[in-house]
Amino acid sequence: MTRVCSTQDDHNYSNRDSQTSQLRLLKRVAIALGSTALTVATIAAQPLPAAAQAAYGSYVGIGGSFGLSSGDSAFGEDSSSGAVIAARYKLLRAPVSIRAQALISDRTAIVPTVSYDIPLNWQTDVYIGAGASLMLGGDQEDTSPIGNQSSFVLQPGIDHTLPNSNLVLFGNAIFAFDGYQAGGNAAVSIQGGVGLRF
Repeated sequence: MTRVCSTQDDHNYSNRDSQTSQLRLLKRVAIALGSTALTVATIAAQPLPAAAQAAYGSYVGIGGSFGLSSGDSAFGEDSSSGAVIAARYKLLRAPVSIRAQALISDRTAIVPTVSYDIPLNWQTDVYIGAGASLMLGGDQEDTSPIGNQSSFVLQPGIDHTLPNSNLVLFGNAIFAFDGYQAGGNAAVSIQGGVGLRF
């Protein structure tokens, strides 16, 4: 009888811990998305000097994703590499884009971001984005290129449109703060590939 009570107590504590960590995650994501939206709104409200237009056009692309970090190896939080599916929707009246990437590996991560785009010339722009990484499926010890835990991310990158074509070369890095659950450290990955403008 004592063993049954102890097992039930352990199960109740485990459920409470799980619910507490989920609430913390939701708060982090809400704060990250709220601060990102506020930053983008502040930047978009600023008058911009005349400059070269950023690489024009939205795109969908595919490429590779390479994890450069690992968490606690005792828990199997090794680095991971895989494929990336990337999308960019460029807002026409502001130097802002809405971006999303799916990093597909042992575990899939969806990374939606909002970026501020800076044109270098008519074909190339660089950007800095902020958003969140959201983990889908897989076991807890399975890792994506940016860890095994949802977290706030920063994403610097570059887009280059090939002249006289609808092709875009893209590359970026993702820094996921607190990307590994057991290790608690940040995760870093780089992505690159080819997109088709629409």
